[in-house]
Amino acid sequence: MKLQAEVNKSEPMVRYRGISKSFGDLHVLDKIDLDIAPGEKVAVIGPSGSGKTTLGRMLVTLEKPTAGTIEVNGDQLWHKNVNGSLMPADAKHLYKVRGHVGMVFQQFNLFPHMTILRNVMEAPVQVLGVPKKEAKEQAIAMLEKVGLGQKLDNYPRQLSGGQQQRVAIARALVMRPKVIVFDEVTSALDPEMVGEVLTVLKEIAAEGNTTMLLITHEMAFAREVADRVIFMDGKIIEQGPPEQLFENPQNPRTISFLSRFRK
Repeated sequence: MKLQAEVNKSEPMVRYRGISKSFGDLHVLDKIDLDIAPGEKVAVIGPSGSGKTTLGRMLVTLEKPTAGTIEVNGDQLWHKNVNGSLMPADAKHLYKVRGHVGMVFQQFNLFPHMTILRNVMEAPVQVLGVPKKEAKEQAIAMLEKVGLGQKLDNYPRQLSGGQQQRVAIARALVMRPKVIVFDEVTSALDPEMVGEVLTVLKEIAAEGNTTMLLITHEMAFAREVADRVIFMDGKIIEQGPPEQLFENPQNPRTISFLSRFRK
């Protein structure tokens, strides 16, 4: 099994520097600077099209920055140091650093032909080289953690949307990433299923070990779980502890955005 790099608690787990992203003439992100500490839970809120998801997708190498650098656990992600100069990373380097980051998507993306147990144990076996017996034990433990220990032999089609999303969370956690990006993980769920998924995320956050980037439109969840909340709209408009940002926002754009959620 591959050993992950040790975490340096004195350095940010994630560091964005001067990150910009454009899709043709559409400028989505403009010179983002952001540090996320080891174990910190950062919620990112903002209107549709504000660049929230793009920020997360760049961290898992699904989108390439137009400009700027990203570091994960002290390693350059999209670049590598060659004789003191930053050069574009090759596929091997991207794969190595990308291994520190997991992501849970809006859609569950489970393998429909595999049981829930197989869905969770497949990546540790294929990617990390974990022996099948050990991977099975880890997968069972993780599925029990998210409340699905009785569903090991079920297939995704036999589960509710909330249960499928919990399987997706277990699948990400079993890889033991240093950072997990949660991208609007409740947006594809029926309202009655949202609570069960948020409960699991709250429990994971309460353990305090995993650095979490929570892209969400659930304001109450962000307020309860996050150590810091960032409001962005192409750039970081305002950030701070949840009680500060939600109770006493300073920027007019933040005030206007949050007013939509007040009863």
